[in-house]
Amino acid sequence: MVVLAVSSAVAASFGWACGSMLAHTPVKTVGVFEFTPIQLLTSGGILCALCTALGYWQSVDWTQWPAFAMSVILSVIIGNLAMMECLRRAGPRKTELLISLKTPIVAVLAFVFLDETLSLGEIAGIAIALFGICLAILFGGPGQDEKSATSGDLPLIIVLGIIAAASQGFGFLILKPVLSADTEPLAASAVRITGAAFVVSLVGLMPLAAVRPIAKMNWLLLLRVSVPGFIGYGISVLLLLYAYAHYDAAIATVLGSLSPVFILPLLWFRTGNMPHPLAWGGAILSLSGATVILL
Repeated sequence: MVVLAVSSAVAASFGWACGSMLAHTPVKTVGVFEFTPIQLLTSGGILCALCTALGYWQSVDWTQWPAFAMSVILSVIIGNLAMMECLRRAGPRKTELLISLKTPIVAVLAFVFLDETLSLGEIAGIAIALFGICLAILFGGPGQDEKSATSGDLPLIIVLGIIAAASQGFGFLILKPVLSADTEPLAASAVRITGAAFVVSLVGLMPLAAVRPIAKMNWLLLLRVSVPGFIGYGISVLLLLYAYAHYDAAIATVLGSLSPVFILPLLWFRTGNMPHPLAWGGAILSLSGATVILL
């Protein structure tokens, strides 16, 4: 069971890396506010259909709806809004670095609320993996950070990054008791994604210029938007929830945060430009940290 949980968390990281690469062009075409609801609606529809076909809805304890609602509010609304504002002010590299704080935050929250404890070896492995992830982020792409924050923005950027990391981490962590009560991870993911799709769709109905589509949708473009969405919101979230259900939350989180490592060979394959040697060093450190955790 532990091997499956570990494999699921690592596979989730790989899925997010692939989804990110596939989403790069279509998100620029349709815009973030059109991109997100399409992904959530299509992913939620597919997951709901699968749960219906497999009879997984019976595993859901609907009295746990506050946990699902809190997960949607924290991860989708608060977490994503804070992350987008942090991204706007600081650029993707600093934002990813701050989001990597999700692992120690989840470790503390899991200890406080779920009584999960980590051994010294596991803590060391997490620290090594996080340092490697930071190196992969800092040196994993061409050029330097797209935007340098002014000194006045820096405290706000740090606060936004911590809010985003904590919200996303707690949004997953709050579902662990639900999953431990034998709720199928596929059903939990379907409820979460469908709830998120409902909230985001309501926002999309508001008469705001920011949520208006910037491109005319066609079937090919819809497919190019939906596929990375299902890989990310559908498959990867499902795999991470499975890891949460059967393994320590902090370890599942760090193993599910390796996408900056997996994206290195994908970028190399797509652009033909080899990433910086320090980025490869970060990848090796991350994998070494993961190995230390599992020893």
